Amino acid sequence: MTAAKLRELHLPGRPLVLPNVWDADSARLVVAAGFPVVATSSAAVAESLGYADGQGAPVAEMFAAAARITRVVDVPVTVDAESGYGLAAAELAGRLREIGAVGCNLEDTEPGRGVRPVEEQAELLGAVREAAGDGLVINARVDVFLGAEDEKAVLDDAVERARKYLAAGADCVYPIHVRSAEVLRAFVAAVSPAAVNATLFPGGPQRAELAELGVARISLGAGLWRAGRVWLAERLADLG
Repeated sequence: MTAAKLRELHLPGRPLVLPNVWDADSARLVVAAGFPVVATSSAAVAESLGYADGQGAPVAEMFAAAARITRVVDVPVTVDAESGYGLAAAELAGRLREIGAVGCNLEDTEPGRGVRPVEEQAELLGAVREAAGDGLVINARVDVFLGAEDEKAVLDDAVERARKYLAAGADCVYPIHVRSAEVLRAFVAAVSPAAVNATLFPGGPQRAELAELGVARISLGAGLWRAGRVWLAERLADLG
């Protein structure tokens, strides 16, 4: 499946819903349920492999896991590539295309360093776009809301980052974990008509409200994996 097909599904107000997966079997279940795209969650993939999120897993294992997913589904697959694993842009784009991915997430937090300077992240995104051409849908994550006590206080920074990431070639921007509907509405309006990805999670706006706010893409992140893990732990406790 092509990147063009994935791009077409990013419709503000009619968001693409992505129940993020972690292995081939969960990917099959997502497709069987009728979802038109498979997306990975780096946290869920890494933890299922026995490593911590935040680029704690060897890059070869993360790409191998993604390759197993693309092998078993016939819908577009977008891969959470964290902050790029320190790979050169051409290598990152090439490895994603080699495993059959047509999209990727790239976050602006670098493990051990924090949020990258906006110009540096824009340069990375631009280099990935140049290397990939139109063969990858780039979802640029904006991380300044993570842990922010006052989301309004970081809104201007988030908008500046989003605009520069879009100008560098990103197809979609992802202000991850925004809890305030008011702030998310302002963000969407500030970058319109660009596609915005939002997170569906307890305590934040839910699916119908996210659509009303004008987002084009909804991610569950590691939510399904965490829910499944809780269920399994409870069943094991019942057997103990």
